[in-house]
Amino acid sequence: MTDGHIHLEYGDYTLAYVQKFVDKAVEMQLDEIGLLEHNYMFPEFAPMYDSVRAGSAFIDDWFRRKAGRKNYEEYLCLMEEVRKRDYPVKIRFALEVCYFKGYEDLVVQLTKDKGFDFLLGSIHFVGNFAFDHTADLWEGIDVDKTYRQYFEDSVSLAESRIFDGLGHPDSIKLFGHKPSFPLTASYERLAEALADSGMYADQNSGTKRRCPETSPLGMDPELIRILQKHHVPIITSSDAHYPEDVGYMIKELEACVKKAL
Repeated sequence: MTDGHIHLEYGDYTLAYVQKFVDKAVEMQLDEIGLLEHNYMFPEFAPMYDSVRAGSAFIDDWFRRKAGRKNYEEYLCLMEEVRKRDYPVKIRFALEVCYFKGYEDLVVQLTKDKGFDFLLGSIHFVGNFAFDHTADLWEGIDVDKTYRQYFEDSVSLAESRIFDGLGHPDSIKLFGHKPSFPLTASYERLAEALADSGMYADQNSGTKRRCPETSPLGMDPELIRILQKHHVPIITSSDAHYPEDVGYMIKELEACVKKAL
């Protein structure tokens, strides 16, 4: 079993901290884990967030509190140190990168030849709207318009050919908002773009852990079926931010994939 999306942001870049994630992975009977960091944790990526910060006092405050707290070179050094050692699970390293149109060249510049095993691209903002931060931010938002733009942006992410995978492809549903129209056409376009770019989709339990009352587990069954139809690989992940969440509902995520077919 694989947990392909685990974050290190709440600890130091040390072998001792990595070991905590490995120990939990062994406990959860995992074969492989993917350790990532959010790109906004590094000051080098700060320009990507200028627009969303300018458009939202909430996000500007969030960015000031959360972003730019880690050292990029230290993260890269940690990758190399881990690779020198033997672990009972396979460890792969990556970045999770917020996708913003117009910043593709910056992402390539900052990630090329850095030694990452993969890059995960994710949509966390629709325009300047931080849809996955708090439910309160949805007040007054046009749900249909937001869904349309979310999937347009997801297709653009795939078409950029920068990334190896798409993080939590339909996480926009986490607070329970649903569009008034069927999403079949959006799912088809996204699956085609992912297939054309040779990307995988992230079958992620993170929204369920965060919002158990409003978020279903993993991707919508229809999206899973359409991804499979287009031969898009699906990788299970917990989106853990703490060692104790590694492997969260991975078996159930796998069952969802099988049940959807």
